[in-house]
Amino acid sequence: MHMRDELGSIYEDKSFADLFPNNGQPAEAPWRLALVTIIQFAEGLSDRQAADAVRGRIDVMYALSLGLTDPGFDASVLSEFRARLIAGEASEQLLTAMLTLFKERGWLKGRGKQRTDSTHVLAKIRAINRLVCVGETLRHALPLFGARGT
Repeated sequence: MHMRDELGSIYEDKSFADLFPNNGQPAEAPWRLALVTIIQFAEGLSDRQAADAVRGRIDVMYALSLGLTDPGFDASVLSEFRARLIAGEASEQLLTAMLTLFKERGWLKGRGKQRTDSTHVLAKIRAINRLVCVGETLRHALPLFGARGT
């Protein structure tokens, strides 16, 4: 909640406009998906956990400017958004926007080179998501083996 109060909106939809088609059904707001991606990385959440946080945590709803009754979105939307970022070579926008804001606020000094490569953020989220998928597979498979006595 402090993040939203202190920083306001870090991302804007127009920054990601070229990643989405102009026609068809409206997608989730790209700035929200970008912020959820950052929250995911900061808290080590899988896609499913992040989508659940959007639906069930008041602090995340507040950061995303959502109402308390907002239904949120499916977890697959996050992986689709990351795929669009990578395909459009726009993954750097996540970190660059944050670094720019931090520099404007005086929280970063310009004395050295700042890292602006956000691909490690996307890779970490992808790895967490894969671990959750393996865990879910094992959770469903283990009762089957236990029923046969092996």
